[in-house]
Amino acid sequence: MNATSQKNPAAKPREPAKSKKDHLITRDVALVMLATFFFMTSNMVVTPVIAGYGESLGANGALMGVIAGAMSFVSLFCRPIAGNLSDLVSKRLLVAAGTVLYIIAGILYCLAHSTGTLVAARMINGLGFACGTVCLATWVSLLLPIRHMGAGMGLYGIVNALAIAVGPALGIRLQAAGGYRWTFIMSLMLNVCAFATVLLVKNGGRAARKVADSTVTQSQVLGGADGPARMLRHRLRLRNLVEPRAIPLAAVFMMFAIPYFANQSFLMDYISSRHLPVSSDLFFVFYAITLLLLRLTLRDLFDAKGFRFWLTSCSIAMLTMLGFLTFMTNGWYLLAAGIAMAASYGLMSSVTQSQAVVIAGRERSGLANSTYYMGIDLGMTLGPVLAGVFYGHLPIAWFYPMFMLTMPLAWLIYLCFHHIIHPTRI
Repeated sequence: MNATSQKNPAAKPREPAKSKKDHLITRDVALVMLATFFFMTSNMVVTPVIAGYGESLGANGALMGVIAGAMSFVSLFCRPIAGNLSDLVSKRLLVAAGTVLYIIAGILYCLAHSTGTLVAARMINGLGFACGTVCLATWVSLLLPIRHMGAGMGLYGIVNALAIAVGPALGIRLQAAGGYRWTFIMSLMLNVCAFATVLLVKNGGRAARKVADSTVTQSQVLGGADGPARMLRHRLRLRNLVEPRAIPLAAVFMMFAIPYFANQSFLMDYISSRHLPVSSDLFFVFYAITLLLLRLTLRDLFDAKGFRFWLTSCSIAMLTMLGFLTFMTNGWYLLAAGIAMAASYGLMSSVTQSQAVVIAGRERSGLANSTYYMGIDLGMTLGPVLAGVFYGHLPIAWFYPMFMLTMPLAWLIYLCFHHIIHPTRI
């Protein structure tokens, strides 16, 4: 028996093969993350300059806000459709389609000579944004080994944070050096890079939808002429599009997203109108660096502290950020504002997303995430629109103080729905 086992050690080579398959960063994971970086950076290059570009084409303050918010408004309504499509077609196909829409929008940005063309470009951009953002994170999670899921998604978050830093800084610098057209050309080039990278991924993330939903019987799907109609009605029910228990959380986080995206779209114009001797691109660099450090150093606290602790801390940090920008006179204020923004919106985004999943339960975590992202989409829409109204109709000194009202509203929502948001304690 010993001789046989010595002559035939077939079981021993298994372990190296398994560990090879179990690598955190495989070729496909690296490519999808690179595509994510290109995709998100191309969007962030345009975001801080698009309102100013609208103004250069004759838009007033309110229309500047509409132009900046049109992308996320379209994305808000298209995201549930894109989410359903992601279960029916491969992830590669949907991300590639989103990138093509980005490219079309980029061409329209370059050719735009009227605000109407610019709004149309933003709407197409929103379609592409919905398709890409829904699929990229899911695609990465499908490619990662289960035992490395946390580390892999952490790296994915770092890629997004880098895009948040590089994109706006690059866009603002290019606009200052060569004008709006060169900024849009750079965004277009990044989109082409994203498209090419997506095509290089071997595992395209094939559709994984089951033949029938677990709550729909086979007779409902196949039996009778009205089977498909019943199936469609079932899929279009509210509970199949959103997670109702996560809606209050999404509303709370929306109050943090409104000042964040308002600042993202109008910071450059605010600094210009006040003739301040600071470079707005530094804010995004300070924000991203601080966010990376905070997520690495505070990761154990996310599970140790309750939602109310984070809501209190992040609310104070958001008010501090808005205060620094209100009284800004030099770059030190911008540094402090970037740090405070990371400690407010940056941390609250992680806390809210994880709490949404906890409330909904593992079996509805996908819908909880989708509902959470709807809160972001609404913030991305309302923030720039409100900023455009304030920018065009109020003294510039009141621009950031007006957004301080979002924090009392966040607490009002929390106190009204604390039994849902935090069922065990207020």
